[in-house]
Amino acid sequence: MQVSSSLAPFSSPASSGRRLGAPATREELQRSALLRDFSLDRALDLFAECRVLALVEGDALTEPGDESTCVYLLLSGRLRVDLESDDEEPVCELEAGAVAGELSLLSGGSRSARVGASAPSRVLELPASVFWSLVCSSHEVAVNLLEILAARLRGSNGTIAQGRRLTQLYKRHASIDALTGLHNRRWLDDVLPRQVRRAEMQGEPLSVLMVDIDHFKRFNDQWGHATGDFVLFGVSQLRRERLRPTDLLARYGGEELTAVLPKTDGPGARVAAERLRCAIASTPFELQDGTLLPNVTISIGVADAAAGRSAAEMLAAADEALYRAKRNGRNRVET
Repeated sequence: MQVSSSLAPFSSPASSGRRLGAPATREELQRSALLRDFSLDRALDLFAECRVLALVEGDALTEPGDESTCVYLLLSGRLRVDLESDDEEPVCELEAGAVAGELSLLSGGSRSARVGASAPSRVLELPASVFWSLVCSSHEVAVNLLEILAARLRGSNGTIAQGRRLTQLYKRHASIDALTGLHNRRWLDDVLPRQVRRAEMQGEPLSVLMVDIDHFKRFNDQWGHATGDFVLFGVSQLRRERLRPTDLLARYGGEELTAVLPKTDGPGARVAAERLRCAIASTPFELQDGTLLPNVTISIGVADAAAGRSAAEMLAAADEALYRAKRNGRNRVET
């Protein structure tokens, strides 16, 4: 089954100097290590920007010193990676489904190895813009990339230092919500239990705020999803400004946001929550065309780590308090 005829090459052999192959099939794309568990239908427009290269045995895909402008997905055939020349043992050989060129693109440097075909091969060329769009928009692709980087580390001692740095970079990238710039739910699920253990060991208080934008669906329905995104981003930025630098912020899901407040007991967290609520309620939200949106308000639930609560119990308690705030009229704080 063909993904789309639009996967056909967009540049001519004369301009590119490469032989161009038939469009990638859905099965070939699904076999790629980078696209495992990824819904291809979400990115057909991105794949339309890509071309398939047809290589014969001995053809070079990249040479040391080449500019890093794309990542390659091996659809069929076999590639070999050499640091110097074909006369030496290859660093590795890549089979169908493998990815090539991601390390140099991620590091921002030029190509460090020669990658060539050791058998007739078909390669999908992902321009940097397409690669970054996939990574930034898909948790599955970001996780797959981390696993590919981890495999690179295991396979070559020479890339350990660079790989560690890149893995840390992408662990961080995979934990960031693309819209708000805050950490995401996956990050929170990892960090909050460690914060709870730390607070217990040091005998310090710890609190959590669960924040929900009031009538958020109305912004989406009446003004469009772009306006809803604008409101969510604006609330996220105000929350950054009104809470302490040591407070840990995350997008919990949808229009729900979470703040972890170290060294803060329940009463102190309520004061911080009220300060945040007042700041949001008093801030005008103005669109680019000058239109002022109706008052944006938030409801907040507060919970602390009292009585030996676990991280999950703290979140559940904050969520219950949030729903009490919404039942009691919204634009309020409950504990």
